[in-house]
Amino acid sequence: MSCLNRSLNLLKAVMRHQIIPKANISAKPAKHVLSAGEQVFVMVTMFVTILGPSGWVLANLEEYKKRPGGAA
Repeated sequence: MSCLNRSLNLLKAVMRHQIIPKANISAKPAKHVLSAGEQVFVMVTMFVTILGPSGWVLANLEEYKKRPGGAA
């Protein structure tokens, strides 16, 4: 049991020197509430920006395979 206590004391000593900043968490409501239209616009923009190029590559995959420098 004393080995466990020494281990815990060592762990506490190590953790004491590691300063971790606390996050600023606020429970206040948003200063500017987004309307449903704004939320839809942002979601569609993110969808097109992230998934658009991936869909293009997958749709043209056979064409990319036929290129001389394409995958074997």
